[in-house]
Amino acid sequence: MTTSPGKYNFYLYPGATFTKTLVWQDENNALINLTGYMARMQMRETVGAATPFLTLTTENGGITLGGSAGTINLLVSATDTETVTVTQGVYDLQLIAPDGVTVTRLLEGIVFIDPGVTQ
Repeated sequence: MTTSPGKYNFYLYPGATFTKTLVWQDENNALINLTGYMARMQMRETVGAATPFLTLTTENGGITLGGSAGTINLLVSATDTETVTVTQGVYDLQLIAPDGVTVTRLLEGIVFIDPGVTQ
């Protein structure tokens, strides 16, 4: 499926659990069935940074796909957000179709990291 990625910015709070639920719909607002799909998302300080500061995938439990409901659930534990030391980054979210070949870059944007006061 060819599509331009949507733009969306996330806010990450080190030491707090990060959760976000997204819904993939087509141009007619029909839900996309994600049965058999896999997903991956990396957050890096810059596009060219050698190492991501967070990686979420369907394999590591950071992303859960909701099949015919079209939902994409993102999850980063409080323990994992606590390790983030950068103040801002970038990300993209890719979905891999059941054929294992077709990749859709669904979403991209900036990750703002807002350190807390309470320690």
